[in-house]
Amino acid sequence: MASAKDDQPQEQNRDELAHSLNDLFTSISTMVKLELQGTNNQLELLKKMNLRVEEEYKGFGDLASGLRVFVEQLKSKSGNFDEYVVQIDAIERQVTEFEAMVSMLDKYVSLLESKVQSAYRNSSS
Repeated sequence: MASAKDDQPQEQNRDELAHSLNDLFTSISTMVKLELQGTNNQLELLKKMNLRVEEEYKGFGDLASGLRVFVEQLKSKSGNFDEYVVQIDAIERQVTEFEAMVSMLDKYVSLLESKVQSAYRNSSS
């Protein structure tokens, strides 16, 4: 038969084992909590980063909309100038034709001057 003295070391070993297991489970629980807290912190940071990027891209969208309106206004204004561009082109063609006529008249006047001078010399001699 086992004596009470023999039961005491076994009971003490069980208490130490239970205490060690309790410490182990507490440590594991703490580690899991910290891991989950770290993951939660990373998710919060990611959420904040996503919100910041959303705000920035929203600003880009507003800018793009403003640019689109500006380009449409420029197109409508440039459309008003198309008529003037056509008129300027017509004037430019007319000026080119006029310059050609002036050149021809200048040559004709020079020819007439030569004939008049020649006739004047012939009549003087």
